[in-house]
Amino acid sequence: MNLHLLRMFLTVVEEQGFSRAAEVLHVSQSAVSKGVRELEHQLGLALIEDRRGIRLTEAGEALLPHARNLFALERIASEVVEDRLRLRQGRLRIGASTTIGSYWLPAAVAEFTQMHPGVAFEMEIGNMGDVARSVIDCTVDIGFIEGATDLPGLTLSVWREEPIELVAGTQLEGLEGEVSMEALCRHVWLMREAGSGTRQVSDAFLLAQGMCPTRRAVLGSNEAIVRAAAGGGGVAMVPRCVAEDLITTCRLRSVRLAGAKVTSRPLYIVELTGRSRSPVLSAFLAHVEGIQPLKLGE
Repeated sequence: MNLHLLRMFLTVVEEQGFSRAAEVLHVSQSAVSKGVRELEHQLGLALIEDRRGIRLTEAGEALLPHARNLFALERIASEVVEDRLRLRQGRLRIGASTTIGSYWLPAAVAEFTQMHPGVAFEMEIGNMGDVARSVIDCTVDIGFIEGATDLPGLTLSVWREEPIELVAGTQLEGLEGEVSMEALCRHVWLMREAGSGTRQVSDAFLLAQGMCPTRRAVLGSNEAIVRAAAGGGGVAMVPRCVAEDLITTCRLRSVRLAGAKVTSRPLYIVELTGRSRSPVLSAFLAHVEGIQPLKLGE
């Protein structure tokens, strides 16, 4: 069945005339009349019994409600698409590694959901490897991670640079002024678990310095690490946003290394290669472009 011809039939009935239908459809009256005749020919049934008074045949009466339902669904589908284009409805699922999900994104998420209350928002937080696999499995639309991944099928782009600090509890001795790596490695090295972006940075730094601390402790979050360090438990490399408040209150010190400098690491957006961005996702990425991280006290 030709839907264009069916629309002509429905418009003729609703407008109660071929000339008014032609005005609504922006075509000639003869085109409408020809279209209805062609539909009748395709169906092998007469649909309009009286073309002047627009009285339907039994077949026309039977077809009419189905035509109305069909084009009502079309209007609903168009409205659904339009709502999403205008961000009145939609769903966004993002994955974020721990520091990004805890410090960089919360304020932006709160603002975005207030601006677009019709958008259902979900954020899954895990380590870098967890987030990358969620992107591959399509359980999230996009991921924000703290280190590069070599998993196949993913596209990485640098989102921003995040400052890194080497920190220790103020009660640890021998870490004032410029400190050698040998002096640093006499203390316990507090580290994240394998698969974490922070662990990746720490491992790469130690490898570059040719050092391998003999005493290590693995903790499952950067917050646990800085609090352990503040309690005198050791030294650690962590994002500055995680340690900043404890440094300000003099519970942690920033350690300066002789001959080596700890600066920053890239934060990445990770996407499934070839997957297009929805209007909601594009709007969210534009919204988070200029954000700053929260502090522990906020």
